[in-house]
Amino acid sequence: MGPRRLTVLAPLLGLALVASACSGGDAEPDAAPSSAVSPSGPPSSAPSDEASDEPSDEASDEPTTAPSREPVQREEPDPVSLAAYYAENRDYDGGGLRLGAVREQTDAYTSYDATYRSGDLTISGVLNVPTGPGPFPAVVLAHGYIDPDVYVRGQGMTRERGVLASRGFVALHVDYRAHAESDGTEEQAERDVRLGYVADVVNAAAALRRSQDVPVDDDRVALFGRSMGGGVMLRALAAAPGAYDAGVGWASVSSREDDNFNQFTAPDRDEVASYVEREYGLPGSPRGREFWPAVSARPSFDRVTEPVLLVHGTNDDTCPLQWARDSQGALRDAGVDSTLELYEDGHAFGPAFFPAMDDTIAFLREKM
Repeated sequence: MGPRRLTVLAPLLGLALVASACSGGDAEPDAAPSSAVSPSGPPSSAPSDEASDEPSDEASDEPTTAPSREPVQREEPDPVSLAAYYAENRDYDGGGLRLGAVREQTDAYTSYDATYRSGDLTISGVLNVPTGPGPFPAVVLAHGYIDPDVYVRGQGMTRERGVLASRGFVALHVDYRAHAESDGTEEQAERDVRLGYVADVVNAAAALRRSQDVPVDDDRVALFGRSMGGGVMLRALAAAPGAYDAGVGWASVSSREDDNFNQFTAPDRDEVASYVEREYGLPGSPRGREFWPAVSARPSFDRVTEPVLLVHGTNDDTCPLQWARDSQGALRDAGVDSTLELYEDGHAFGPAFFPAMDDTIAFLREKM
């Protein structure tokens, strides 16, 4: 008997800072647990959304010339925030997708080393292209945390990449900045609370659409992240509505970055934690109460315009199941077309991997 799946649906109402504990590497599959957990559960309180700073367009009722008003002073967003990201990246500049050496060739697909441009950085990755003329739907893969010092090109979602390509999807695995052959430094990525990873995956979608060498259906491009990459996916959809046509998160970290900091970074009290405390403030501190919502996806879920699938194991001992429930509840409350599917499995997805992939592919084919 296969792993049991429990599904939570949210009706369509309208339109990480993560340390080494949350890895999406190609680990050995977890043992199948023997019991399921109820899929229902109330979402936790999300950080308060920022008030709108749009000036009023309301006309004066006076027939004479309206008195002059002081110009509206708009506060510039913190440079390390989602607001600053989507203020600075309205035009996605990803491009320059280049295919390198062939890594693998099967009857179903060919796998290449690849690079593309993300801002002024060159990002490496692995690209699987199905056999045939296309155009094909595409999926960008955002992997979980793996120490950049040991990470190698394409590590973390090898299984997913192969299955997607064998089912007719172009699959581009992104090596975030400072990973493998990608430009950038790990220190800067951490100081920016990994918002640069958001830029890298958004620019990956633009690079695929602009490529003359890869037959991509421009109207069907999805973002699929696992663990830390699930958080990257949620932040990307919130920061850049329209960049993707659907989002999938497996075993995702929290959509609140203070949760992720407290779970993975704060206990180590390392240089990253010390820098964050000094520059931004710890969660709950006076400065931190403004900073952490500003870099989190959840307060900006009302910007998400794409359908979202969250997949989580009921026995996940790395990213708590409650995080998935809370994110699903917040997506639902924001009017996002979202689904939460639960499987009797752990963080790495062992027995449930192929059933979960079948359901993920069915979601992508239906929603894109």
